[in-house]
Formats: sequence, structure tokens, C-alpha cells
Amino acid sequence: MIREIEIQLITDNRNTVDIILVAESDDETALIEIDDLEASENCEARVQLKEGYSYEYKIKTAEFRFDESPGLIIPSKLTDSTGRIFPGMFVGTLPLIIKSVVDSNDSAVLYLEVRTVKSNYRQDYRLMLEEITGSCTDLLMQHSSPAIHNFTADYGIDSSTLYQRFAFIKSVLDSQEFNESIMKILSSPVTAWKHSVEETNIRRTRRIGNSQIKQLAFRSNRLQVPEDHILSYKFQTIPSSISVQKKIETSDTHENRFVKYALKVFRGFCSQVRIKSKKKDNKIHRIYREALQLEEKLNSILNHGMFRDISDPVSIPLNSPVLQRREGYRELLRTWLMFDLAAKLVWRGGEDVYAAGKRDVAVLYEYWVFFKLLKILSEIYSIDHESIDKLIEKTDDGLGLKLRSGKYIALYGTFSTHGRKLCVQFSYNRTFLGGRDYPEAGSWSRSMRPDYTLSIWPSTFTNKDHAEKEELITHIHFDAKYRIDNIKEIIGGAEESEDELSYEKKQQIEGTYKHADLLKMHAYKDAIRRTAGAYVLYPGSDQTARMKGFHEIIPGLGAFAVRPVADDNGTEELKSFIKNVTLHLCDRATQHERHSYYTFCIHKKPNDFTISEVLPETFNNSRVKPPADTFVLVGYCKNVLHYNWITEKKKYNARISGGRGSLNINSEISSPDFILLHSSGEILTGDIWRVNKNSCIVMSKHDLLMLSYPDPGHDNYLVYEIEKPDREEFRNLKWDISRLDYYSRGRASALPFAVSLKELMKVVCPVRKNY
Repeated sequence: MIREIEIQLITDNRNTVDIILVAESDDETALIEIDDLEASENCEARVQLKEGYSYEYKIKTAEFRFDESPGLIIPSKLTDSTGRIFPGMFVGTLPLIIKSVVDSNDSAVLYLEVRTVKSNYRQDYRLMLEEITGSCTDLLMQHSSPAIHNFTADYGIDSSTLYQRFAFIKSVLDSQEFNESIMKILSSPVTAWKHSVEETNIRRTRRIGNSQIKQLAFRSNRLQVPEDHILSYKFQTIPSSISVQKKIETSDTHENRFVKYALKVFRGFCSQVRIKSKKKDNKIHRIYREALQLEEKLNSILNHGMFRDISDPVSIPLNSPVLQRREGYRELLRTWLMFDLAAKLVWRGGEDVYAAGKRDVAVLYEYWVFFKLLKILSEIYSIDHESIDKLIEKTDDGLGLKLRSGKYIALYGTFSTHGRKLCVQFSYNRTFLGGRDYPEAGSWSRSMRPDYTLSIWPSTFTNKDHAEKEELITHIHFDAKYRIDNIKEIIGGAEESEDELSYEKKQQIEGTYKHADLLKMHAYKDAIRRTAGAYVLYPGSDQTARMKGFHEIIPGLGAFAVRPVADDNGTEELKSFIKNVTLHLCDRATQHERHSYYTFCIHKKPNDFTISEVLPETFNNSRVKPPADTFVLVGYCKNVLHYNWITEKKKYNARISGGRGSLNINSEISSPDFILLHSSGEILTGDIWRVNKNSCIVMSKHDLLMLSYPDPGHDNYLVYEIEKPDREEFRNLKWDISRLDYYSRGRASALPFAVSLKELMKVVCPVRKNY
């Protein structure tokens, strides 16, 4: 499908420029034109493109060309009046300058609106910015926040930060809460009774008090009282009119004066933004249109009849029960406090979202998720208030929010159960440096920077780096991906067909591979040391998906749907997951705990030895332990009779009665995998036997006599059931046991001792031909 729109521009010198835009795409929404009302309500350009698409253009007016915009506008090699426009991932109002090649002073601006792939991005943008503003003002309202009462907002201090502040304030004044509070105030304003004095014709006067009686006697402009009137016996004349006090209901209360004052302050700020944005550039930018739109909205509210008779306030009654409790007024007071704080707040990170006409909802989603995660973690852990307070810092132009894409922020906390206390670090944009040697923290491949990292370790290790080296820290990573619609784009099917895999290969070549985010989670999981999980956070509506590496909740990969909506935004499921992971790490009996321990034991020293000889691989159709965990008991055979008894009974005995020659029993002695026999003076031996599993028992002297043991000389023995290994195993290897660390010479050579098969293989003798 080819979608084409023709646009007409009027230049500074009143010339007409005709432009044709063409979108070649199956997507009907790739190029659209909205009406003036919709464009005005949303402060957008009428002609709307979509991010990630390319568009052909043709300038029909011969003397005009697009100004150079590398990477954005690519003129055709045939003629520079045609070419392509690539908005890329830019979202927002895109101004393209068209200049005359004849008159350099004659130009026009083509405003194009680049929409994100999400159809509801307008609502998402407003809600996320509103909630971020609320979160920031909540931080500022904390009593421990730095100097929050010492700043006076100066809205004209810096034009470069003015729109950053305006974006926050616009989110406050565009919020549903603000609109509803105004409607409630206008429909049911607070009123009061006041006394009013007015001149009343004497004939209409009904009640007469002391004040009126005095007027009857002394006021001028009098009338003759008829002789038959009831007052004639007292007065010959009475005044034609008298002053009467009346009680009237009025809206001119302290609370309504505050409402009018607040609205005028809001309007004044919008006016300053509008004026400054107009001065900055004669062209009408989105900043100007947004400020003008909000200013007109506030003007229409102030033009309501209720405010005509309301005077300016002398003071602000912050302790008024009406302002603090009554619906409408209470919300407006909160809005005014938020406005005051938001106007003082400078957010440099906002430049990534809305500077230069942008509406980068993807970056805004990343910031919004940060505050959602912070809220979740604050409900699970005891977060250190000092680290939260440091999110807001003093700057030369106000109070600065430190949150910025790519800038590292770390918050700390603790978690306690009856059995274990954990330390927690929540990091934003933490960089795990690449090429780090074990056991250093970081990535063993390339440097990586997840959006958010949750690091947890036992509190007994106050030094986080020490916990890293001991394999006692666990990292969980999250990445925010706004442009993903559903889980299938990330995870795909559990079992994919050959056709699907071939299609994915084609997507990789074309650069449109949808599972790249899953592969990125794999990269975090596999490359960053001590990582137990990596998860995508996306604003979808479908179910959460999690994949477990083994049997437990971690290690794992997956995705959570966290949506920028007012209700059921998915954070409860994410909160439950993080809490379950934390409780899992408190459990000392988990496989994850054992895995981290043995990882530490295995890798704390580099391997210094290789084994190329044939060793046992299986036993009873099961995998055998590796040589480093296979133990061999080097046992003594005292004479031929002893050896014959061993080979006949397939048992080996070692005394445990105490004294010289007895075994010092440990786990390696009590359950060896093999026994290597040697006799007196023999240091080179290959007589190795396999020990049957769980066969080690204690026998007395009497028990051995019953088994025809030749002349037992001690009371108790440790007896093993043994058998010869498969003939292919060890292949007639011999070992020089005198080179083993635990070997003793002379009479002490009869003392049994255990070594690992790995250590034993270090003293193996070369196999000789015809040996």
C-alpha cells in the first residue's frame, strides 16, 4: 500500500512551496493527517509519521530545497528536490527547514509529527510525566529533603531550564485531579454571610431597630406624616428613606481568594513560558503552543462568574479547615504545593524526553519504571532515607533531580527475617566493567549497563566487594522496553519450528530481529558475574513470562508487564516476584546457596594440572564425580596372608582402635571412592580397587575372626567392601606414592591416608610398553 500526502507551505516572503510525502508500507497508520482540532488539543503537527519508517519526498517548487540534516534527510543522487526522510527513533515534533536556492532569506519550516509505534502513547506520556512529577514532589515534601523551604521560585532565571520546569507543571495542571478539583469548586464554592447597608424607601421598611428609630428622628429629606397615621402622635415628619443592614451570601472568602490567586500564579507562569519561547525563535514551536493552550485554559476558568467579585488575598490561609479537608479545595491546595515545588525542580534528564520538541516516551518510560521500582522496593525493604534524599540536590538554579539516563545512581537498604539479614543495593545505570578476571566484580566479556540492578548480599559482609569475591552477592537485572507490545516479541514460542528459526535468521540479517531483547537478558545473565536473573519490563497487557534455569525461582529470565495506567499496572506481580526472590535468598537450604558455595570453592584458585589418562566416566550407569572430588584411600597391606584375604573376601580393613597406625577418620576416609594398596617398602603401585557405595562399616576383632582374618591385633577396624574396577579404567597406571604430601617413610609408611584422584594423578608414572 502506498500512502501519499501533499503539503503546502508559505515562506517568509509569502511564496508557496508544495511538497509530496510518500510512505511505502503495509501499515495504514505510517503516514496520516489529523484535523486541526486534534492537532490543537495535543499540540502536534497535522502531518504525522511513525518512528522507524522511511518516507520519500518530492519538492514540487523548483527553487526550494531542504536544509542539510545528516542522517535525517538523504537527497536523491539524481535530483536534490527528491529524497528520503528517516526519522529513526525520534518521537515528537520534527521541524525541517526548507530554503530557497535563489534567496537565502526566504525559508519555511515543515513541521512533522513523529509518533511512536504505540497507539496510546499520548495517554502514556501524560500519565507517566504526571506520576513522575508526583513522585518528585513527594520526595521534596519529605522533611529531610535538602533546603526545600529555602528556595523562592524564579521562573525567569534560566530559559534553558524553563521548559523542563514547565513540563513538570503542565503535567500537574493537565491532571485529572486538577480538573476535577476546579469543577467541584465552581459547582459548589464555599460561601459566607456578610452585612450590607443599603438605602430603603421608608414605605418598604418592615423591621425597625434602634438604629432606624434614630434615623426617623434625625435624618433629612423628610415627608409629612398624615394625621391619621399611627406614627402621627410621635412624629410630624419622617425621612423618605433610611439605611438598613442586610445579610447577603458571598463567594468572596479567604479560601476562594486563594483559589483565584493560585490560578493567576499558574497563568502567569504559563505566560512567561510562552513569551520566552516566542523570543527564542520566531517560529511557533510546541513549547509555545503548549504554554498558550494551558494559558487559555486557565483564562477560561478565571473568566467564570464566580471570580468576578472575589478580591485579591492578603494572606494565604494554609491552616483553613476548608483548604485542608473540603473536596476540590483540598486537591487544589495540593496542586499549588506541587506547582511550587515543581517550579523549583530542575530535571536535566528531562532533556532526553521533551527537549527540542521531542516526546521520547521510551526514555520517559525508563524514568517512570525507576520510580515504580523505587516504590516497590521501599515497601519490601528498609531503604536508607539518606540515599533517597540524595536524589534531590541543591543546584545553582534550584533543586536538581539527579535521575538521568546513563547516569549511575545507587540506593541502599536492608531486609531482615528471623534467620538472616540482607543488605540491598538498588542501582540505576550501573556499569559492570568488562574483561575483569575472576573473582572481581563485573563482566568477564564486554562492559554492560542494565537499566536497573538489584544486588543482595548477607549483612555480615559489610564490604560489598568482599561479598562479591566470596560468591555471596546476587544480582537481578531489569531493562525497560517501551516499544514491546507483547511477550511473544521477546520470548517467542517454547519450541520453534525450522521455518520460524529460518525466519528469525532472516530477521537478524535485515536488522529487525524481535528476540534481541531476550538475547540481551541472556548476555546479562551469562556475562555479569553473580547474576541470578535478568528480566524485561514492558508496557504490555498480556501475562508475565518467567523461565527458570533449574528448579528454583532463580536463576531465571523473563518479562513483566508494567503498564502506565491508573489501575492494575502490573507492579503487584513484580513486587511479589522481588519479595519471593528475597525470601529465597534468606533460605540457607536452597540449591542456589549450594551452587554459589561450590562455585566459590571450585574457582577460588586457578587449575594448575591437566589429566589426559583414561579415568572412570560412569559407574552403574551414572556419572562419577570429577577427579578433584573423587577420593582415594592409600592403604597398607602388611603381608601375603593379608593380601590374599583382601582378594578373596573383597574387603579391606584399617584399624581405628587408636595408637600408631590407626585412621584419623574424616569424610574422605569414611567414604572413599577407591583404595590404592601398597606393601612394605613399595612406593610404586598400581593395585587400585573400587569401594562399593555405602559399604564402610565398623567391625570388631571378633567379627574379623569370623571372616577368617589372619591374626587381628586390635579391637576395632573400619572395613570397606571393594572390587576391581573395569579393565579399561586406569589402564595399568602406576603411581609413585612417595611423592604425595601425606606419605611418611619408614614404619610410618603403613599409615593409611586419603588424597583426591586429581592429586594422585600428579604422581602417575608414564606407561611403559610391555609393562
